Amino acid sequence: MLGRPESGQEFLRRLPKAELHLHLEGTVEPATLVELSRRHDEEPLTLDAAAAIYQYTDFTGFLMAFKAVSERLRTAEDYELITYAMLERLATQGVVHAEVYVAVGVVYFWGRSEFEPLFAGMERARLRAEADFGITLYWIFDAVRQFGVDAAARVFRKAAEMKHQHASIVGIGIGGDERQAGPELFRELYAEAKAAGLHLTAHAGETTGPESIWGALNIGAERIGHGLSAIQDAELMEVLAERQVPIEVCISSNVATDCCPQLADHPVRRCFDAGLMVTLNSDDPAMFHCSLESEYRLAEESFDFHEEHLRELAANSIEASFLPAERKVELLHRINSLK
Repeated sequence: MLGRPESGQEFLRRLPKAELHLHLEGTVEPATLVELSRRHDEEPLTLDAAAAIYQYTDFTGFLMAFKAVSERLRTAEDYELITYAMLERLATQGVVHAEVYVAVGVVYFWGRSEFEPLFAGMERARLRAEADFGITLYWIFDAVRQFGVDAAARVFRKAAEMKHQHASIVGIGIGGDERQAGPELFRELYAEAKAAGLHLTAHAGETTGPESIWGALNIGAERIGHGLSAIQDAELMEVLAERQVPIEVCISSNVATDCCPQLADHPVRRCFDAGLMVTLNSDDPAMFHCSLESEYRLAEESFDFHEEHLRELAANSIEASFLPAERKVELLHRINSLK
């Protein structure tokens, strides 16, 4: 892959961008995993052992790596550490706003019955990073779909409860393995979350066909996480384009998990050309050895996105965010005026 001229690299870093599909736990680098292991394991991981966890060839292997990280996140200090490190890295890439999934369903799965103390650490880091770097952050509480409806209800209702004290909590979602639980199971919970004033997102069409994306739309999802299989359904593509439903595209993630066997086969450019509201995202950057900046470079170098396209992708990320209208206008102006 040919590198950009330095001026091009600087353009990408100065381009104001939002990251809309990012899992907090998936930002933990191997070195940080070693630090967490030192805090909590009787026999701490070596750096080589930690790095080996991040090597896998399919989606199931990725889920196991995610598990290895999440089981070592146990205290408010752990969550503060990884949140601040995540925001510091994002700020260096020109990210001005992030909407981050936190696996509250996994926290409950590990038997940590109270989420509020852990969230306090996340919030300390969020406020500190906003003061230090100017970056803003919203939280999306993510349920693990294969854990079932009752487990998801606990996550979504906790989001509804806590949002009254924390304006940074803006939405809910269902992640995990969509092969095991379709969106329709969560229809009533999504209606309840919407009534509570929460935004609705859903992972769909990552490891399954377009029927999962239809299902996500039918339960009210405002944004589609991945949407990889939309390209298989012409009618769905027309609906997504007409409604301008944001699609949170994660190129490197899809290749690393073998959801898209080859980079050249990824439909990101075809979706963009068909008029879909495509946004670029890094998903779990530590685990997929990428960053939001590298995803933009990948779009340019492998899919022939030119500068005006990159501006449009950045603008899409702002428009698709849950930011207030006046903040969107300010950031869109910065994108349009960037030289």
